Amino acid sequence: MVWVPLRPTRTDRRAPLRAPTHRGTTMSLEWLMGWSWSLDGLRDFIATGIQSFRDCDATALAAVACFLVLFVWYCYHVGREQPRAYATVNALMQSAEANGVQNGYVYCHSPECVRCTHHDGLNQKLYHNLQEYAKRYSWSGMGRIHKGIREQGRYLNSRPSIQKPEVFFLPDLPTTPYFSRDAQKHDVELLERNFQTILCEFETLYKAFSNCSLPQGWKMNSTPSGEWFTFYLVNQGMCVPRNCRRCPRTYRLLGSLRTCIGNNVFGNACISVLSPGTVIAEHYGPTNIRIRCHLGLKTPSNCELVVGGEPQCWAEGRCLLFDDSFLHTAFHEGAPEDGPRVVFMVDLWHPNVAAAERQALDFIFAPGR
Repeated sequence: MVWVPLRPTRTDRRAPLRAPTHRGTTMSLEWLMGWSWSLDGLRDFIATGIQSFRDCDATALAAVACFLVLFVWYCYHVGREQPRAYATVNALMQSAEANGVQNGYVYCHSPECVRCTHHDGLNQKLYHNLQEYAKRYSWSGMGRIHKGIREQGRYLNSRPSIQKPEVFFLPDLPTTPYFSRDAQKHDVELLERNFQTILCEFETLYKAFSNCSLPQGWKMNSTPSGEWFTFYLVNQGMCVPRNCRRCPRTYRLLGSLRTCIGNNVFGNACISVLSPGTVIAEHYGPTNIRIRCHLGLKTPSNCELVVGGEPQCWAEGRCLLFDDSFLHTAFHEGAPEDGPRVVFMVDLWHPNVAAAERQALDFIFAPGR
């Protein structure tokens, strides 16, 4: 028989690290009073800590470590991104006021805006914006936009005269002067269900014309003959705060549309009024990435819209969808007693522009960029 001496235990020093008993408080005080900061005490303290970690389940520790790593990655990812904010109607209007947007029809204030400025360096500016977007997000799905920017000059110069967008042409989109109602069925049906709401707010606004020639918030547009007035709620991607407050239900309705362009310079929403005898000169829109929707509010006879050489008539309570990058004009040849032709106009995304492309185009053509 071999006798092996046992290592003496140090119950007096380790006891305080265990779960407290009914005498825990008294023992802790005695331990604190008798503690000596010796090397042996420090060694035992470290050994006890290591043993505590060893006693824990390794799987649980690994799970906690993974969650910690994911949390750190998430904080880093969110911190370096600049996500688009979806604010309330009041917040959007306050933001627009802070940026100097006044009531009525306005252009953006930046002389470098790609929507309002035409110059030789436009393609370079667009490509720079695309590169910046891809660095923040991804190049995935950007092939068509990249192709369009790279060969923009050729596209615009070689387009047939029937369709020549003035600013940006996205290649490989189906081209047709008019679209069926099913192209954006949800938004078309929503607008038509709210026809009376929009009409009532327009009639309240239009009463102001009896007191002055051009009430506040309205803009008179240049025409070869007659009078063409517009009342903008959203102008080139920026809401017009005072006008929005005067049409609150109509403006809230815009937030319910799934395909409304509201975050780039190609997005507009307004009430358009043509007086009898008015002709709008033939012109092209700025891009083919949108379709323009007209909801008829007041549609007398002898009023027509001609897009790409094809005439169409408006109808009250019905939406008419067309591609305004085609050469188009409108006229009202009715008698003075027929009253004005009135439509609510809103720009919607072309149905063949993918979601990733819409996000990129919002970034590239953001107001003031």
